[in-house]
Amino acid sequence: MFRRVVTLLVLVLFVIGASGCSSRKVVSRVDEDEQIDLSGRWNDTDSRMVAQATIQDCLNHPWIGEFMREEADKPVVIVGSVRNKTQEHIPVNTFVNDIERAFINSGEVEVVASATEREDIRSERRDQRINASPESLKEMGKELGADYMMIGEINQIIDSEEGEKVSFYQADMQLIDIETNRKVWLGGEKIKKYIARSKYKP
Repeated sequence: MFRRVVTLLVLVLFVIGASGCSSRKVVSRVDEDEQIDLSGRWNDTDSRMVAQATIQDCLNHPWIGEFMREEADKPVVIVGSVRNKTQEHIPVNTFVNDIERAFINSGEVEVVASATEREDIRSERRDQRINASPESLKEMGKELGADYMMIGEINQIIDSEEGEKVSFYQADMQLIDIETNRKVWLGGEKIKKYIARSKYKP
């Protein structure tokens, strides 16, 4: 009887240990461009794809050609606020950085620092006036003024029922002439995701 109890106890401990081992967390490094959707929420792939498509569309409109004919130079753009109007937490700073990166990589525009970034840079210039050597001192009043500002918002529509959900995102962006307030370009990129347990998936 004792031997049978011991055998049963060992068997129970083995099953518990095996189940514990099978549920261990596994972390693997993947390529940063690989598309992975776990929750169905807005993610890094969405941010990058929407930013690239937005800038490609923006630069494929007449405003930039008109500017370059008149000024014989590249337009200067600043990326302003992008509001998150979805039900999710979206790190809009990441999206803004993706927008700036797409602008710069295009080679067709100049991009200047945001208001927050400019304060840090101006503080550094003020500090240089006291502490930097004359030959390395950077002068005040030589900032590059922006010709256009890009602003926008990310909206979301959710439709769900009995374990199935469709999440629709729309990033509405606009480019505005800073001097005249004229809107020179309006764009909207859309993403639609179907989220369900495998038994529901069509």
